[in-house]
Parts: sequence; C-alpha cells; structure tokens
Amino acid sequence: MACTKKIKTALISVYHKDGLEDILARLSKEGVKLLSTGGTQKFIESLGYDCEKVEDVTTYPSILGGRVKTLHPKIFGGILARRDNADDQKQMEQYDIPAIDLVIVDLYPFEQTVASGASEQEIIEKIDIGGISLIRAGAKNFKDVVIIPSKAEYPVLLELLKKNGAQTDIEDRKLFAERAFGVSSHYDTAIHEWFAK
Repeated sequence: MACTKKIKTALISVYHKDGLEDILARLSKEGVKLLSTGGTQKFIESLGYDCEKVEDVTTYPSILGGRVKTLHPKIFGGILARRDNADDQKQMEQYDIPAIDLVIVDLYPFEQTVASGASEQEIIEKIDIGGISLIRAGAKNFKDVVIIPSKAEYPVLLELLKKNGAQTDIEDRKLFAERAFGVSSHYDTAIHEWFAK
C-alpha cells in the first residue's frame, strides 16, 4: 500500500458553507470530481463548479424530510472500501460503487440549537446522523481516505492542497482521523448530556 494517496473524488456534505470557496477552487484546479447533496450541491454549482448529485449515484432521492440523504451502500462502500483488498475492489466493480477519497463534513449545529432555547423537536432534528456516520467511516478508513470532520479543519486542508496538490500522506490522513473521532466524541457527549437532563 502506497503511503501517498491521490484525491480523485470528494464528497462534500456540510451545514455551514462559508469557508469552502478556496478549497473548492483548489480541488477544481486539481481536477477532483465533486459529489454532494441538497444545499451544498447548489452552493458548489453557484460558484461555477460541476458537482454530481449523491442521488444520481444512489438512484434514491433525499427522503424523510432530509433525514436520509447519504446513508446508502454506494456512498459508504465508496468510503469504506479498502483499496488494497481485491475482494473489496471486486465488489465495488460489481455494484458500481465509486471510490471516494476525500470527505468534508460540517455537522448540524446541535449545541448551538440547544443554547438558542429551541424546542425539543427542533433540537432532535439537529442530531446529525448521516454526517456523523460519514465522519466515522472516513476516519476508520484513513489508510485510503481523507476525512475533514468540521469547518475548523478547512484551513489545514487548504494548506495541504496548496503545498502538495490533491495528494496526502498517511500521517496527514491519520491526524485527520484522530481529529474526526474527537469531533464525533464531543458531538455524542453533547447529545448525551442533553438527553440526561
């Protein structure tokens, strides 16, 4: 397994869109294919970049009021598939699963929603399911995938793209994975604390 990996396809699913502009410009310059959902996809296209809809890959629309968008084997298979595993590669080909090399997520603002004094129903709708699952999947497969788990990591990714183009080393990917599990842990702790009250 090569330690340096090229980013060919990026999945972007973010709540806050600000701060993405420079990253998108870099990814576009490097010829990285963009894949996204809903508002993020519209935002990317509004900046003039081509962006494939997740629903065109999965052949399913966003359903249940947006609760289910990215939760699909073609998306999670593309993130979790081991690039050096012949069986994984065979199944990707068999089921027409695209490899996803970079995942950029910015979760629903759960803590801010609680702090705003929102209703219980509004707070529950801000419990991110797809985003947290994407973070965990990308972090688990850090040998092959770059996971950007929050807006706080955008500047780090941008510097890497400026320095190395659309490729990363195993050390970079492992560091992002560590930070990703930190984001996941903090998010789940905040949800747990709210329920415990």
